[in-house]
Amino acid sequence: MTLASSTVASPPAIGTPALARALRNVERRRRTTALLLTLPLLVFLLATLLVPIGALLLRAVQNPEVANALPRTAEALAGWNRQGEPPPAAFAAIAADLAQLDEGAQAGALARRLNSEQPGARSLVMGTYRAVQGEWQAQGPADDAQWRERLLGQDLRWAETDYWLAIAKNTSRWTPDYLLTALDLRRGAAGGIERVAPDQRVFTGILLRTFEISLQVTLLCLLLAYPLAYWLSTLPARRANVMMILVLVPFWTSILVRVAAWIVLLQREGLVNKALLGLAVVGQPLELLFNRTGVIVSMTHILLPFMILPLYSVMKSVPTTYLRAAVSLGSPPLAAFFRVYVPQTYAGVGAGSLLVFILAIGYYVTPALLGGPNDQMISYYIAQYTNVDVNWGMACALGAVLLAATLLLYAAYRRLAKAELSLG
Repeated sequence: MTLASSTVASPPAIGTPALARALRNVERRRRTTALLLTLPLLVFLLATLLVPIGALLLRAVQNPEVANALPRTAEALAGWNRQGEPPPAAFAAIAADLAQLDEGAQAGALARRLNSEQPGARSLVMGTYRAVQGEWQAQGPADDAQWRERLLGQDLRWAETDYWLAIAKNTSRWTPDYLLTALDLRRGAAGGIERVAPDQRVFTGILLRTFEISLQVTLLCLLLAYPLAYWLSTLPARRANVMMILVLVPFWTSILVRVAAWIVLLQREGLVNKALLGLAVVGQPLELLFNRTGVIVSMTHILLPFMILPLYSVMKSVPTTYLRAAVSLGSPPLAAFFRVYVPQTYAGVGAGSLLVFILAIGYYVTPALLGGPNDQMISYYIAQYTNVDVNWGMACALGAVLLAATLLLYAAYRRLAKAELSLG
């Protein structure tokens, strides 16, 4: 035996435990390498997607304002039967809690939270807070009955049960009220869930309006994108690339610029109305702006490329010989198109429709600038609660409803796609 042959290890024989261990080591190294390569992307998704979504869902059920500001009041109301006036200890407790608030911001947050439950609570809480922080501190301590008289002397509304019910209802740090309100539901006096009064049911209507507008935009995008994508798929590669650049031009233009352009086009003295009047199609300018028409036209224009691209990618993979074979076998061209070609593009239709619909239900800028009061979608009210009302719980609850609707749509699409695949 030579030195070279003695130092080179021979490979393990087939079927031996050594070969199995070697294969497992190779597979383990391959998986470790793949994990290390994808780890930066996973960390990025965790920090920018999963953590914010988790914070949104958590804030939709958090209720810290009353629990943090009124701990003594919560304890005093724990045994209250929520009928009639609360015990005198509750009056002393709320005065002590308001006196312990160091910042006006805490009192403001408490007042806003209670005002969302009971109109008028903001002025009641802030007025009492200023009185407690001012003249009542100089008067010194008092017993429960005296604190009751002081509060009623400050504002007779402290004798009304509704304000105390709003406090007692929100003493827990966790609440389903935001999510229930987003669905036009509420907790009743007995604790059960019930629908709000018909004149207060606004959010289900807004959600249905959002779905209605999104569905209309999706159908229009499909009707416009399908023939265009089919035409692009039949062009030579060079011409198809040139035309695809024109399709992608909207991606390079700001949404605000495109919305401003549609305002110029659709106004009463805009180019569209002038063209229709010049062609004698209409006798007077049409109302195309600040209504549903302007919203749908602009959103369709903006979202059309998101429908074209999935359709084009699927249509390019469909062999053109299938149509010629069907026609050669005696099928009329139109029937061959709908029976042979169209079913092979269902994947593109489903992907494009899902993409456009999901993008549409989250639109905010276009309806806000081109629509009227009855054309605003759910994103408008999320922004309203965030920027104007500073009600983060309600904003997050509406966002959670929108997220749930998106996930349900995606799950339904996956289910239909699997059913179609199994049938195929």
